[in-house]
Amino acid sequence: MKLGKTKSSKDDHKKDEPAILDMEDLNRKAMRLGGVGGLDPDCISLASVTAVTTNVSNKRSKPDIKMEPSSGRPVDYQISITVVEARQLVGLNMDPVVCVEIGDDKKYTSMKESTNCPYYNEYFVFDFHVPPDVMFDKILKLSVIHSKNLLRSGTLVGTFKLDVGTVYSQPEHQFYHKWATLSDPDDITAGCKGYIKCDIAVVGKGDNIKTPHKANETDEDDIEGNLLLPEGVPLERQWARFYVKIYRAEGLPKMNTSIMANVKKAFIGENRDLVDPYVQVLFAGQRGKTSVQKSSYEPIWNEQVVFTEMFPPLCKRMKVQIRDSDKVNDVAIGTHFIDLRKIANDGDKGFLPTMGPAWVNMYGSTRQYTLMDEHQDLNEGLGEGVSFRARLLISVAVEILDTTSTEIVSSTEVQVEPVSNISESVTGKIEEFFLFGSFLEATMIDRKIGDKPISFEVTIGNYGNQIDGVSKPSAAKKKKKEGGGGGESDEEESELIQQNSSEDEADDDGDLVSVSSSPPMKPVITDRNYFHLPYFEKKPCIYIKSWWQDQRRRLYNSNIMDKIADKLEEGLNDVQEIIKTETAYPERRLRGVLEELSTGCNRFVTLANKDQNQAGRTKLDKERLKSCMREMESMGQQAKLIRSQVKRNTVRDKLKMVQNFLHRLRFLADEPQHSIPDVFVWMMSSNKRIAYARIPSKDILYSIVDEETGRDCGKVKAVFLRLPGKKGFGPAGWTVQAKMEMYLWLGLNKQRKDFLSGLPNGFEENKAPRTGSCLQSLPPISLVYNMKQVFQLRAHMYQARSLFAADSSGLSDPFARVFFSTHSQVTEVLSETLCPTWDQLLVFDDVELFGEASELRDDPPIIVVEVYDQDTVGKAEFIGRTFAKPITKMCDEHYGPPRFPPQLEYYQIYRGNSTAGDLLAAFELLQIPYDHEEIRRALIAVHDFAVPQIKIGQGGRAELPAINGPTDSDRGPILPVPMGIRPVLSRYRIEVLFWGLRDLKRVNLAQVDRPRVDIECAGRGVQSALIVNFKKNPNFSTLVKWFEVDLPENELLHPPLNIRVVDCRAFGRYTLVGSHAVTSLRRFIYSPPDKTQNNWASAARLMNGYMVLTNGGSQSRPSSPYSRTLPRTLSHPTGDVIVNMDANPSVRKMDTVVKLDASSDAVIKVDVNEEEKEEKKKKKKKKKGEVEEDDETDERMLDWWSKYFASIETLMEILRAQEAALAEAEEREEQEIAAEGADIKPDDLPVKGSKGKEKSRDKSRNKDKKKSHHAGEGTEKRPSKPKVNELLVYNKELEAEYDNFEDWLHTFNLYRGKAGDDDEAALDDDRIVGRFKGSMCMYKLPLTEEITREAGFDPNMGMFQSIPHNDPINVLVRVFVVRATDLHPADVNGKADPYVIIKLGKSELKDKENYISKQLNPVFGKAFDMEATFPMESMLTVSVYDWDLVGTDDLIGETKIDLENRYYSKHRATCGIANNYSVHGYNMWRDPMKPSQILAKLCKEGKLDGPHYGPGGRVKVANRIFMGATEIEDETGLKKQTDEHLALTVLKHWEEIPRVGCKLIPEHVETRPLFHPEKPGIEQGRIEMWVDMFPMDMPAPGPAIDISPRKPKNFELRVIIWNTDDVVLEDDAFMTGEKMSDIYVKGWLKGQQEDKQDTDVHYHSLTGEGNFNWRFVFPFDYLMAEEKIVISKKESMFSWDETEYKIPARLTLQVWDADHFSADDFLGAIELDLNRFPRGAKTAKQCSIGMVQNEAELPCISIFKQKRVKGWWPFVARDENDEMELTGKVEAELHLMSAEEAEKSPVGLGRNEPDPLEKPNRPNTSLSWLLSPMHVVCILAWRQYKLHCVLLLGAVLGLLFLGLLFFSMPSALSNKIFNIAG
Repeated sequence: MKLGKTKSSKDDHKKDEPAILDMEDLNRKAMRLGGVGGLDPDCISLASVTAVTTNVSNKRSKPDIKMEPSSGRPVDYQISITVVEARQLVGLNMDPVVCVEIGDDKKYTSMKESTNCPYYNEYFVFDFHVPPDVMFDKILKLSVIHSKNLLRSGTLVGTFKLDVGTVYSQPEHQFYHKWATLSDPDDITAGCKGYIKCDIAVVGKGDNIKTPHKANETDEDDIEGNLLLPEGVPLERQWARFYVKIYRAEGLPKMNTSIMANVKKAFIGENRDLVDPYVQVLFAGQRGKTSVQKSSYEPIWNEQVVFTEMFPPLCKRMKVQIRDSDKVNDVAIGTHFIDLRKIANDGDKGFLPTMGPAWVNMYGSTRQYTLMDEHQDLNEGLGEGVSFRARLLISVAVEILDTTSTEIVSSTEVQVEPVSNISESVTGKIEEFFLFGSFLEATMIDRKIGDKPISFEVTIGNYGNQIDGVSKPSAAKKKKKEGGGGGESDEEESELIQQNSSEDEADDDGDLVSVSSSPPMKPVITDRNYFHLPYFEKKPCIYIKSWWQDQRRRLYNSNIMDKIADKLEEGLNDVQEIIKTETAYPERRLRGVLEELSTGCNRFVTLANKDQNQAGRTKLDKERLKSCMREMESMGQQAKLIRSQVKRNTVRDKLKMVQNFLHRLRFLADEPQHSIPDVFVWMMSSNKRIAYARIPSKDILYSIVDEETGRDCGKVKAVFLRLPGKKGFGPAGWTVQAKMEMYLWLGLNKQRKDFLSGLPNGFEENKAPRTGSCLQSLPPISLVYNMKQVFQLRAHMYQARSLFAADSSGLSDPFARVFFSTHSQVTEVLSETLCPTWDQLLVFDDVELFGEASELRDDPPIIVVEVYDQDTVGKAEFIGRTFAKPITKMCDEHYGPPRFPPQLEYYQIYRGNSTAGDLLAAFELLQIPYDHEEIRRALIAVHDFAVPQIKIGQGGRAELPAINGPTDSDRGPILPVPMGIRPVLSRYRIEVLFWGLRDLKRVNLAQVDRPRVDIECAGRGVQSALIVNFKKNPNFSTLVKWFEVDLPENELLHPPLNIRVVDCRAFGRYTLVGSHAVTSLRRFIYSPPDKTQNNWASAARLMNGYMVLTNGGSQSRPSSPYSRTLPRTLSHPTGDVIVNMDANPSVRKMDTVVKLDASSDAVIKVDVNEEEKEEKKKKKKKKKGEVEEDDETDERMLDWWSKYFASIETLMEILRAQEAALAEAEEREEQEIAAEGADIKPDDLPVKGSKGKEKSRDKSRNKDKKKSHHAGEGTEKRPSKPKVNELLVYNKELEAEYDNFEDWLHTFNLYRGKAGDDDEAALDDDRIVGRFKGSMCMYKLPLTEEITREAGFDPNMGMFQSIPHNDPINVLVRVFVVRATDLHPADVNGKADPYVIIKLGKSELKDKENYISKQLNPVFGKAFDMEATFPMESMLTVSVYDWDLVGTDDLIGETKIDLENRYYSKHRATCGIANNYSVHGYNMWRDPMKPSQILAKLCKEGKLDGPHYGPGGRVKVANRIFMGATEIEDETGLKKQTDEHLALTVLKHWEEIPRVGCKLIPEHVETRPLFHPEKPGIEQGRIEMWVDMFPMDMPAPGPAIDISPRKPKNFELRVIIWNTDDVVLEDDAFMTGEKMSDIYVKGWLKGQQEDKQDTDVHYHSLTGEGNFNWRFVFPFDYLMAEEKIVISKKESMFSWDETEYKIPARLTLQVWDADHFSADDFLGAIELDLNRFPRGAKTAKQCSIGMVQNEAELPCISIFKQKRVKGWWPFVARDENDEMELTGKVEAELHLMSAEEAEKSPVGLGRNEPDPLEKPNRPNTSLSWLLSPMHVVCILAWRQYKLHCVLLLGAVLGLLFLGLLFFSMPSALSNKIFNIAG
């Protein structure tokens, strides 16, 4: 593409960008080229099409247009962190505090007592004003500290670290509601120490952060799924050691004065090096230092710094710095940043961070030592280094630790250890390199430098540095002979090359000595601002020999990728241009770009793989090569695939994908391991360094393979020198210090044979006179050109637009200065305009260029155009600069199409890095033919030069084309742009609607009283009527005026339209108040309606990004699942379209296809039957009569807040649905690409995961799609939810949703005052001095008669028919302020006491007495009524102030709303249209006009037929029939007939009405950002509100609806602790060592720790069983809607008033072991979320730890619904291994009562009256040795020896039986015997 049209992809937010090419002409060329060469039209790059016009370089490189380095400038940043809560903190019964630390700033949360899951919800804000690099390297550290107080610092539980850059690189620059994993830095084997849930956001100036809606957030308890980690980082991070090995450094500069050295030498007697270096490494907030090497320019350390950090680390950069040790303070010598992303690859085939051993080059300030170095920042790594400082040999390695092994060191302290030395050859073989440079031109030298002789010095490393290279140690010379000599200068200082370095000196071995600077030369004046050096035909040269490790392969690979990326970027710019200019075939060009990309990638794979020299290849080299090859290969394949998918309609999407390729390529091309240092070119005057240019060595590196050569190697490049360091910021950095045309070549000395090949031909080498050595091998010290061409340059300067405002009037007096070679000319000065039309031809005669004619034709030098603002006093001020290349015509060419006359083109003007307007111009360079005399002179002058070489074409005598067009008589000698070049004009009429002026500020301290607006375009214009008294009525009396003007046919060349406001003062004086330039008139061009499309309904229209297509030709956008689209039946007249809004339709609904998102390809069908089934279910329920009763009770309980919270839930669901849809579309696209790579058809693709997943996805898809119907309107009814009427909660301002309400009335900001630059705080907002309200309409003449013949056409109003009149009108404004979120803290305690102030005109309402104490998320819930008169009072300001007890209150932030635009908008923003019409209850209709009245008014205003209400619940408007309900219930429950529902149905679908339809604003709440005037662009919080307006001449509206915050309801929770079981036994019994516990239970509600309640103690439980029958009673206030407990308490004894906290309702029960003499032991705890907790187990046996661990899977209950619940719950605690264990079970009963119920049936605490609980059935005497030793022994024996006892008892009984048996046997026997006998 052409020079000067470099577009930065990010900065192009402008809607209408200027054209670059005349595309039709290009198309013709493209076709012709395609026809001739048989080229595929897709492959012709625009570059090749315009090759003729833009002279794509082969001997010249593109200059870089952006001048100023942006990195070192400080910017405003705000980091906001919300610490929500912490969970699973390791430790028992702790009092945790969270510390948030960024850099050196620390802030603490409050302390929460005895909990390991504290809830904070505290918000912290840190403000910074630092450069981006410094900001993003700052470490953000979250740590939890246990029991910190004033006296002690507390013990650290765990920390979490990441750098700010990681947060900034997240989508939306934030982490929202994520869990940070804590780890202990002193014990890396310990594992996770807990989690903190937090939000972190980093806001730079102008960043908009979309915070998700903060209302009833569902608790995301899924910690694992929401960890605070960037995408792609594994959830389980491991500890790793980072080894940074520091070997040695070379080439250090002096860090002390020579005087000191001489003193030292006198005392010590030896010459010491003047530097004491050591290396410091910073990583992840830790710092490691090597030892100090005293007095050494070549220090050797051989040490390693070891960091222990989690891997992958969340800190991107490692900072390695060489510092000079000094007794006073250490100073940085040089800094290098190692980007860990570039030295690692996290893919499947990736590798851990590794680097080196490799040399890194360090750059910084100039090398001469000064006590106060003004560029010290550069040595710290801020900004671009301006000189080589040193190079350091380092390597980096990472080792993942196995934390389970025993011998591991568990601390993360930084360690420094010695390492063994490495050999020279490790970093590569040392080769001799040769650098050659030639200065072809030195122009635009700033006059400030003075006219002393100027020379240029080129250095590479320390080679060539004559002033401040370092004196070498004696060993270095020897080293150099051996081929070493790393980075030192060639000579000792005593032997420095003389100033006139053209006299070469032979070195000892007869080799050449470097000549590194051009001979000094006095500059010659070019014009008022610049000098040039009179080189003419003699061009000075320099050459330097240097020795470096041969690591060219790295740079070659980089170059190949850079070249592919450059080509890709150029192609993408082309495609964007084509899309913007809406011509040609962008898809063809994109296909060509992708084709080029895939061939480039394949070429890389073949080239990069050959790598001859193995020496010095590091692990990173090998791994990088592999990963680059893989990446490039896959990129090539993807490019091929995308090429096949590029269609006309997918160009934009594919363009985004290809841009990702570009970022990836640039990332890959950046080589992390340096080799050859960069080349610096310095301009020197009187031995001082003035200005520099830094040229990366890879850009000028030579290779025999073309792709590997640097982009500027062997090419002439325009180099702009700039001031070093901070001097180069701001205006000083924009002025060019010098413009060089330079030729540079760098390569191996042995390859140097064609180092001159790229120079323009036609020169002779001039070598230094030498004795005894062969001249052949020497490079020249100057080139003498004996070929000269003479040209005439014609610069056709047509106009510029959107220039920078350089004067205090807000305008500029611009003129342009054109530089070409050593010539310069200026255009005339046009006063007071930002859009000058110079229409001037500048002719440069006799421009002499050196070189061959044919080369100059293809490669003319560039033209620099600078635009200035002329000031009456002092020097002209710089506005901006652009570059251009002329189209060249040689004398043998015909002046005619296609190249001549040239086309006018837009060139972007840059001021530093920001754009400052566009220049429309054309440039042609015409060769002047020779005459005979000249030829004769040439022959005499050049003896060895044959005649044929003087080129005279066949038309050699042909004269130059005439400069046609008479010189303008009014403009004197100024030539206008000739006819063939200036654009073709047509006659246009521009109609201007003058409405009024607003908020005009004073001019020169006087108020504006009688303003007038002047409109001007292309020299013609119109003036508005005068406003007679601005204070009384700032509107214009005459509304519409018009003027006719000749404008170019090509819309892109239309000049801007200027709006100026002047104040008419006494005595005919006029003062400029402010001005506005409308740069693009495109949006005001009137296009007549298309009559061909009669049935407009058949066209599918894109609404809100959702495409709804329905068959039958009818089209409607359903606004609820019940909307129906009926097929047409014969009974309706044709053209009528029916929309049935009935809730119970009899007709089966059609299948509707919903397109979720304009950009996604996922098309989803709605399954209708499901919805019908659900409706049937509902009907069945209604028959039973259950639901209706419910609804009635609900209706009475519902209020506005019910509606609000229901709406927020819907909003969240819609957002989730959109995210899901986007994710699905992306996934599909990825699969397609993957499939294509593997040659699978996308249809056969299995969706990732199992079928179950697919099913669930389908379900969610159905849900999503239902929601997506209603994304525009919050009307979704879901069967599962109780039916609450909803409103629409906008997550942004209403203006953003409805295009600023500029549907017919536009607001133009008027500017005055000088525009600020990026670095200054002056934003454009400060320059706004007022606003002009009006509009424009432009059309080509003549206009068709149809329009003017329409009925009721008022010729006075032109195209602005049917707009209201602008007389003053009285309005009642009702402002509802709902709540504010994320306010910026205003008090020292990190909180604020906010209240609201509302200003409108002169009236102000302060709500100071109702301030809300210590809240950053206050709920105001207030309505304010004000009366206002438009237009005088139309700007409403809603401010949030911070109340202070002493001193004035501080503004936190404010938002401004233009009520007038809302009032007059066609969207009807006066009062939102509710979703349903009700005459009573919470959803009562707010508008004084009923829906039927509103509809009748709209129909009348839009001249529509209707509304006609028909029988059967239908209404006809225009040709549409709507259906709906016709009955309404009043308060008594009686049903009445009404048309209101029907009318409301039409209003909700008003955008579907032909011709006049537009979306009417629904009932809503908008979220507006708050800003502070002193911190422009940085959000200070958000406020949710809405505004209603009612004209006073209409019936008065009812009272405002009550939105006062819900009062929390008083509840009482009664918890009865019945029993415990299986409690762990903690104590050892005295004497027996028996395990037992003295159990008691503690309980409290979260946030009310001071209201802790304990049971009595169950002593000496040997079984873990405890009996209590103890009652806790917890009264609390609860907000049902938010599910939060509300606590009001004073923060401290010094607090003025109570602070309100909202805390989740959680009950904590803990079991403890009581001890008499030591602290009680904590045994276990359970926390129950009263809204969602698992149902208790029926028996102790069924109660298990699973109830806590698998809580998510178990059915949960809410105490607020159940009211009473009883069961067993487990107590848990963490063991030493940090795992959960069961420590007991508790049987408890929870009973919730409202305060009224509790009052009726009171109960006592513990076992007290009233309603006392019976005493527990504990053993009659507690187990005490003293009282009943036998009893205790029995119990103990029974417990221990249960089995033994049973067996013993059995044995005793057996023995007893046997004993008795034996005892009674004899007597029994004897009895028997004697009885028998007897």
